[in-house]
Amino acid sequence: MVKTGIVTLSPFSGRRVFAEELYNLSVRGINFVTVFRILRAVAIRTADQAFASCPEPYRAHFLTAKMLREFALDPENDLSESFLEEALSKGDECFGICDGNRLASYGWYSFHPTRIDPPDLLLHFNRDYIYMYKGFTHTRYRGQRLHAIGMTLALQHYLDRGYKGLVSYVESHNFDSLRSVSRMGYREFGSIFLMRVFGRYLMHVSRGCEEFGFAVEEIARESRPLQRRTVRSLFRAVDRQR
Repeated sequence: MVKTGIVTLSPFSGRRVFAEELYNLSVRGINFVTVFRILRAVAIRTADQAFASCPEPYRAHFLTAKMLREFALDPENDLSESFLEEALSKGDECFGICDGNRLASYGWYSFHPTRIDPPDLLLHFNRDYIYMYKGFTHTRYRGQRLHAIGMTLALQHYLDRGYKGLVSYVESHNFDSLRSVSRMGYREFGSIFLMRVFGRYLMHVSRGCEEFGFAVEEIARESRPLQRRTVRSLFRAVDRQR
């Protein structure tokens, strides 16, 4: 272990960083050739009281469609017109934290199956839960835990309405986000593996996802109802006990 004037450096932390970077590069390399995703499914059922109040001078509340369209005029808020129309048309809700007239942070919450990345995939989940997605904090407001505060306040709102909690996912190579959601109280309950081969998706959903109805469906290209496709998993070595 090496001590410096600022931090204490452990050889184990160095190895972890190296391993994470190597894994990150490997996943990105595969995605240069084809679509490959490992989604870590997470859920939270209890609101952490450490994040249950919004500090001054910020104001936390659900944003109306009118407010969202006004905020969307600023490209720094990452709210495209096409995204906004799709989200609002399916009844999704956005909980935001504002600094006066500025949008500091927000997160989206859905009651219905929702498209993910790639956009030809649809995520399903148990209707006892709310799907949380597209968490965003403006660069000038980062480091203040505003995302955690907004998510916790939204979670408490949905718990009060009788829902069991929130579900979401983090891509397996996004280690910073995995650590962040863990600090907020999320717990991993399973994984979804998917790869596109010859224009079709091969998928494997770990057993832990069953309780939460967590599954991905390919959207049929034809203008007909969505169809679930059963395929042979490429990942027989994956631990199905997760």
